[in-house]
Amino acid sequence: MNKTELIDAIAAQSGLSKKDSEAALKATIDSIVAAVKKDDKVVLVGFGTFSAKKREAREGRNPATGKKIKIKASKTPSFKAGKAFKDQIN
Repeated sequence: MNKTELIDAIAAQSGLSKKDSEAALKATIDSIVAAVKKDDKVVLVGFGTFSAKKREAREGRNPATGKKIKIKASKTPSFKAGKAFKDQIN
């Protein structure tokens, strides 16, 4: 399912117009991204938790040359599915 198909599904289930469904989805995604960017967790009980994880600086290798390189510390987004979501999948 891509974004357009998701918007169509939201519109069908909620009775909202596609334009309103797209606005709601965009607002939801933007809010989650903003919160995670500030190192907050977004917990949707039964669905899952969005958070940022810190990756330490480390040494790696350039696969083309084999030369050692330094990889800077960074943050990466993370999602952990909730129990109810996992149960519905299985």
